[in-house]
Amino acid sequence: MKTRKVSIQDNISKGCRICKKGAKMVLFITGVCHRTCWYCPLSVERKGTDRTYANERVVDSPEQAIEVAHRMSALGTGVTGGEPLARPDRVISYCSRLKEEFGPEHHIHLYTSTAPDHEMLQSLVGIIDEIRLHPPMEIWDQVLTSDYVTSAVDAKKMGFDIGFEVPALPEVDVLTQVLPFIDFLNINELEWGDHNADGMRQRNYLLEDGLHNAIEGAREWAARISKEDKVHFCSSSFKDSVQLRKRLIRVARNTARSFDHVTRDGTIMYGSLVPQKNDRNWVQGLTPGSYEDMGDHVELSMRELRSNAQTLSGDSSIIERYPDRGIIVEVTPL
Repeated sequence: MKTRKVSIQDNISKGCRICKKGAKMVLFITGVCHRTCWYCPLSVERKGTDRTYANERVVDSPEQAIEVAHRMSALGTGVTGGEPLARPDRVISYCSRLKEEFGPEHHIHLYTSTAPDHEMLQSLVGIIDEIRLHPPMEIWDQVLTSDYVTSAVDAKKMGFDIGFEVPALPEVDVLTQVLPFIDFLNINELEWGDHNADGMRQRNYLLEDGLHNAIEGAREWAARISKEDKVHFCSSSFKDSVQLRKRLIRVARNTARSFDHVTRDGTIMYGSLVPQKNDRNWVQGLTPGSYEDMGDHVELSMRELRSNAQTLSGDSSIIERYPDRGIIVEVTPL
């Protein structure tokens, strides 16, 4: 199987430069959206649900989002959805507090499938630095006469960095015509997801390989336009193997306990013991701070547990999970 080379251009927007470092918190405002784009990669869990996430955590207030940002030492925030501007008050509330907490240098970009009018753009001045417009595929060939170009020109005059962000579809090269009006054009590799699987099958699209969600042919479609200076192609493998991994590592380093092992992928590994009989006496003999009593089980160094598992009565295992008490990736019984 051929190996996919991960690369990224230097002529990318400031928002992308921070994402490249894994230093942007992802603020998912809402899963509500007025569009019904067949290629939407949003998960079934999030699509259509009016919940807000900061990275992978459901949040109910700007303060909770700020806590998540601190835990990853975020240098910026990417605002997405769904359609974030379906809940404009929420966007303004969260982003205003992020700017207040971290200062104007905390870079915030906003993704939207709308073409914000002057009043909406005015409400975002000072709290959003970069706007990424997503015109629906159906209007790409007529984009110059659309509200999206009008919005882009207005946003540029108001001081926003402005660009388009679209998936790599066969028609994407028609967007060459819009380049004089925007600062950048991001093309995301088309990806197979639970929600868009039927649309992919209807168009006879296939997965490129067995390791990624990328669609076969998407790179070639993007290549027709990606030679242009303002165009950046973002691959599925880059998002997974570089951007996400670096973000997880930032969180892991900030939240890992003294006995946690941080992997190269940014996950956390530790030992878990369900103590029986005299196991509690053994645990209490460990150095203070080298374990955490969770009530029904004890978490500790995986090396310490592995070395003593045969002498302990309770069930013991090695846990690998996302940092900050994220989802469990693997459980290996000892």
